[in-house]
Amino acid sequence: MITRFYRFEKEWNEPFDTSLDSETTFLLMFGEMGRDERLNRAIEEVCLAFPKALKGGCSGAGEIFGEQLFENTLVVAVVRLEKSRVRKVDIPIASAEESKAVGRKVVESLLDDSLKSIFVLSEGLTINGSELSVGINEVLPKGVNVTGGLAGDDDRFEKTYLLGQDCRVASEVVTAFGFYGECFRSATGYRGGWDRFGVERMITSSKKNILYTLNEEPALDVYRRYLGKYAQGLPASGLLFPLAVRASKESDETKVRTILAIDEKERSITFAGDIPEGGYATFMKANFDRLIDGAYEAASMMTEGVHIDGSALSIAISCVGRKLVLKERTEEELEAICDVLPEGTGQIGFYSYGEISLMSTGTCDLFNQTMTLTLMWEE
Repeated sequence: MITRFYRFEKEWNEPFDTSLDSETTFLLMFGEMGRDERLNRAIEEVCLAFPKALKGGCSGAGEIFGEQLFENTLVVAVVRLEKSRVRKVDIPIASAEESKAVGRKVVESLLDDSLKSIFVLSEGLTINGSELSVGINEVLPKGVNVTGGLAGDDDRFEKTYLLGQDCRVASEVVTAFGFYGECFRSATGYRGGWDRFGVERMITSSKKNILYTLNEEPALDVYRRYLGKYAQGLPASGLLFPLAVRASKESDETKVRTILAIDEKERSITFAGDIPEGGYATFMKANFDRLIDGAYEAASMMTEGVHIDGSALSIAISCVGRKLVLKERTEEELEAICDVLPEGTGQIGFYSYGEISLMSTGTCDLFNQTMTLTLMWEE
């Protein structure tokens, strides 16, 4: 594997190494695409420089380049595989109800006996990330790693964008890379770092990722009471106060869920992933040191037992809520990751509306308010 990393603000940080262009090269681009014509033109320049390579990427709420955070830029990883193969699919999605079917189609479109890993990027507002993961798991072979994330739109929650193979920027699409061959390797790590506060409430009415009532009280009313002065900033301010959700009183597994939208008429809240009716929910708030420690632990989890001789790619996908909480300390979580990465590893990524990672059970799931990391290399 050979890697090069580029960043565009007013100009490119260095000239392109076009010798890396090939049928086994893939490009990942993250930035304020779709909204900024300056960056759209930069994307065109990349595509012209690497016509043979597979290309993908998405918008977010900030770009990760090494251990630094940038905004209103375009970051690019150019990766040429030397012993492995890569394929890419772009699948349209028109409504949340299609999420599971699209998840199945992602895997089915990429599946063959040598598939080792999938990296998936989805639009961030229409999708039900939990259902997308369910669909993926229904047809995912054992031993195939799946990671990725949902595109973001800063704290606007208006429209997210994905980069298709034709280098056009579009919404309402899920895009995925498949990686193949005995020499391809990947690892993942994820951690949160939020504290719970207040009482645990029963989820008395919900439908998939829409929460209607907690303890029979309209969910939006409960949120507004707890958010106090932050309530007027909903849905964006809700990123500072995610929910910890358990499927039942007996369940030890907790999933964190982030707000995507509110409905004033229904007094309901739409989350990035499912909220199980009959389950239990607790408010969460930030703990600065634990968030940064969580990023370090995610990197340690990912690199445990890993030995790399040569170049590697680290893809960091962190939640926009973490960025809003950490503010000027955001780069501390990126520095914590880079302290752990193997020598020769370069990193890019973005701040997202949801993170997808493989769990210890071998199935993938949607995470919120989590730092998720993907490491790719060849042996």
